[in-house]
Amino acid sequence: MHKLAPLALLFSAGLLVAGCNSDSTEATVKPTPKNVLFFLGDGMGITTLTASRIYAYGEDGNLTIDTLPETAFLKTYSHDSQVTDSAPSMAAYMTGVKSNNGVISMDSDATQQADCSTSPGKAVTTLLELAKAAGMGTGVVTTTRVTHATPAATYAHICNRDLENDIAVQLVPNGTGFNSALGSGLDVILGGGRKQFLPSDASGSRTDSRNLISELQALGYNYASTLSEMNAASTDKPLLGLFNGSHLSYELDRVKNAGSTEPSLSDMTTKAIDVLSQKEKGFFLMVEGGRIDHALHDTNAKRALQDTIAFDTAIKTAIDKMKVLDPELKNTLIVVTADHDHTLVLNGYAKRTGKTTDSEAGVLGVVKNYAGNSVGQPATDANGMPYSIIGFGNGSNRVDGPRTAIDDAMTSADDYRQEVVFEVGTPGSETHGGTHVFLGATGMGADSFHGVMENTAVFNKLKTAAGL
Repeated sequence: MHKLAPLALLFSAGLLVAGCNSDSTEATVKPTPKNVLFFLGDGMGITTLTASRIYAYGEDGNLTIDTLPETAFLKTYSHDSQVTDSAPSMAAYMTGVKSNNGVISMDSDATQQADCSTSPGKAVTTLLELAKAAGMGTGVVTTTRVTHATPAATYAHICNRDLENDIAVQLVPNGTGFNSALGSGLDVILGGGRKQFLPSDASGSRTDSRNLISELQALGYNYASTLSEMNAASTDKPLLGLFNGSHLSYELDRVKNAGSTEPSLSDMTTKAIDVLSQKEKGFFLMVEGGRIDHALHDTNAKRALQDTIAFDTAIKTAIDKMKVLDPELKNTLIVVTADHDHTLVLNGYAKRTGKTTDSEAGVLGVVKNYAGNSVGQPATDANGMPYSIIGFGNGSNRVDGPRTAIDDAMTSADDYRQEVVFEVGTPGSETHGGTHVFLGATGMGADSFHGVMENTAVFNKLKTAAGL
């Protein structure tokens, strides 16, 4: 008994110390905030990435996307179509559910209808809603209207992507039509689409007389309509920035317009991080380069490639900024992908062009032979006519009968629409493609992305990384 007593006393003392240390730890240590930044290049297929790399840096250059350490490929089909549109493809990432074309973050029973009361199905929870419920900061940044399909799929539920006025009201806390799953509302909303927030008598498109901008301001939101107003906005309040009545300008046009007051995608991304990084429980931010898709629909390669480079620049901006806040990205996951591709192709056996400059068309030019006695001379079709490096499977610029001669000056012009195989309608009518898209990731949990995955699998990986 006497020999055991000291051991018993020592054991008891150890328990007491351990208990005290445990209580102290629980009282002082807080969970480390986790951040997820999800970048979506709308329509940014692998061929568009390749063409953009050559356009900006040459064949042997690198985009920021190319440097991301973890990679995967994603299947893109929707519930009802081999070729998806942006609504179900983004919803697949945000909800983990395959839905039908035209439907915003609802289950596979929902169908696109003019009147959603006639559409079956129910809403499915989005990552942004989960993040909001967990007390995280939430933000949406886009170069399209903020009510467009991709951004809408993060925060709204509706059977028809075209009902953008109805989508807009889902952003206004406590108002009619508000998505209550958003709690106090999003912390950052930046992009275009001012008309969807204003009544018709105030240069808007709303027929219900509501001024959603005023309603959000009354709830404590800072509001910005220009780059300078956005930069001046405090970071201690939620931020609404609407910089165009519709979509923001293409990057090519924004840069050339000396009087433009629109922010770049990098500008908006920087401001969003400034606001969201104030949140103690971390944040979820979605950033869309949305006008890549619009230029591709128009078979206007130059604007598509320029917008892809602007998107890539925003990714670098975000990585650099987050590495200041979280140097090793131990608590930050950054994922970059696309929702679908387009029918853009790189034609022929073109001689290496290097990057596009004011004097060299680069990848925007015509195919030039890389070997033989005709090195550097235009390659020709069966009728002896030069043809461009970039073409499209379908669109508006279909030549009936023998083609006429084209040259670098023509094909590299700002407004040139590349030739297509099948004419499907007026400018803007080119379709999406159905191939895999690329995904790159870095930071916390990035190594979970590998191989060929269903687009719906991204949801759970983002959810797990964020601790939701």
